[in-house]
Amino acid sequence: MILVTGGLGYIGSHTAVELLSRGYDVVIVDDLSNSEKFILHRIEEITGKKVHFFPFDLRRQELLEQVFEAFSITGIIHFAAYKAVGESQIIPLEYYENNLFSLINVCKMSKKYDCNNIIFSSSCTVYGQADVMPITEDTPIKEAESSYGRTKQMGEDILKDFARAERKRVALLRYFNPIGAHHTSKLGELPKGIPNNLVPYVTQTASGIREYLQIFGDDYDTPDGTAIRDYIHVEDLAKAHVAALGFLEKKLSDTVESSIEIFNLGTGKGSSVLDIVKAFETATGIPIPYIIVPRRAGDITEAYADPSRANSFLNWKAETSLEESLRSSWVWQQSLN
Repeated sequence: MILVTGGLGYIGSHTAVELLSRGYDVVIVDDLSNSEKFILHRIEEITGKKVHFFPFDLRRQELLEQVFEAFSITGIIHFAAYKAVGESQIIPLEYYENNLFSLINVCKMSKKYDCNNIIFSSSCTVYGQADVMPITEDTPIKEAESSYGRTKQMGEDILKDFARAERKRVALLRYFNPIGAHHTSKLGELPKGIPNNLVPYVTQTASGIREYLQIFGDDYDTPDGTAIRDYIHVEDLAKAHVAALGFLEKKLSDTVESSIEIFNLGTGKGSSVLDIVKAFETATGIPIPYIIVPRRAGDITEAYADPSRANSFLNWKAETSLEESLRSSWVWQQSLN
């Protein structure tokens, strides 16, 4: 049984589908603070399998313990966290409390109930603004530009210490910018309120929900002045989580007592904000009106991955094109209208 925390969220729900499709049993804990209950039914509809679901905040340690008492948890994929860079600059204490206390409780239960495989949803934000592109796993860790990024850095440190002390196997998955939707169009990114991420803002503008797209800054040191990121399709990302779980499970069969593995998950290609706008227009034929506004606190200039370690060790590679990813986002948006 695999515990997926935050499993009704954007990446968590796609990963739950991938796990179920590969024959794993899944239990989800999600407090629904940034997700919707109907996603559970969509997961079951896609896979034809039942999911055990518990709606509570992971800071409630006593409730989490009840889940571990009820199920034999052999692996944990920990997604549950607040995740908006800009918002984290406004309410930093809420980010530190939620993201770190929930992780600590997961570690406590992992220790108490002898669950040895943990996959952590980390982020390329742990690198801060890297000096050299592409970013490898050996790129120096700088102080993150946002409170969100610092919670990811701290989360990684907690898990490194925990794995060494308690002989656990941990995979730290540092992913770049997930986009796209499930090929069935039954799952996708579902932001509450004004989107914090670029692509949902683009699709909402295309559908008329937003009058125009706001582009935060055109004075970055990039070819077109807008920030550059590595955009990876969410289904490719979900497959990487399952591959990482299998990698950790194999280490169990190899009798390795503890392991801390780090993988960058991206396409290896950087695209600017304006590149995304143009690619979306090409993929859908829909023009996107936009305005330039001041930079957003916590944003960096450029980040794209060198995913070769994940390609090699996990036998995994991002395969979905940028245009296909954006087209799937648009089909998902239309299903919501």
